[in-house]
Amino acid sequence: MGLCVTGGAAMTCSFGMAPSVLNVLPAAQVMSAMPLACIADTIPFTNIAPFGMCQSMANPAVAAATAAAMGVLTPMPCTPVPAGPWTPGVPQVLVGGKPAVNDTCKLTCSYGGMIQFTNSGCPTVQL
Repeated sequence: MGLCVTGGAAMTCSFGMAPSVLNVLPAAQVMSAMPLACIADTIPFTNIAPFGMCQSMANPAVAAATAAAMGVLTPMPCTPVPAGPWTPGVPQVLVGGKPAVNDTCKLTCSYGGMIQFTNSGCPTVQL
């Protein structure tokens, strides 16, 4: 059983070079001190802020910069590209009609990164 995730939860990406935070919009959401997250909170730059610089060769910007640097890995600014919803979600708890997210959920980036929580933003509520 994991902790519920709220807006402001800290995240990392396996190919990112800096942590980020989850932004949850309050519209049609369940509110605690911060809005609770659902599996659909995956919109780049709205819900998922960039993770600093990206090191994934699947990212076209990184691949082009690395090729220009004669094969030396050259990180480029992160552009999150979520490949689906947060998984697995918590189907027993609905937030805005969609399953809630707990701190064990993960999100895959189309560039190969795995996004996961380092802090749920909600230290006391378990789902």
